[in-house]
Amino acid sequence: MVETILLVVHLLVAIAIVGLVLIQHGKGADAGAAFGAGAAGGASGSVFGAKGSSNFLSRTTAILATVFFITSLSLAYLSRTATDQSDSLLDRVQDSPAIEAPAGTADTPVLPSDVPVDDAPKKP
Repeated sequence: MVETILLVVHLLVAIAIVGLVLIQHGKGADAGAAFGAGAAGGASGSVFGAKGSSNFLSRTTAILATVFFITSLSLAYLSRTATDQSDSLLDRVQDSPAIEAPAGTADTPVLPSDVPVDDAPKKP
């Protein structure tokens, strides 16, 4: 139950991060304005945008990224400590009991005359 809730929160946070990143104004977009191509003029900003406090969108993105990181670690921890049943085919083969060798030893081959044959007639 906890894993399901954590997974839903994880997916919602991931979608929110993608949305916030897509609607933000990139810092590289101000590079042209810094060199005089924009209406703001070349002296108003630096090449990579204004230096100072970040705006609401970038702060929210940072908070959501932290929540995403925490939920990722929590899901990894919960999946590791969950039931120790393995779905791996190799683990099942290693845990299965060994199959006994047929009658005879490795030195003496099993001949067709040693194998019992059912001579009873088959009924249709």
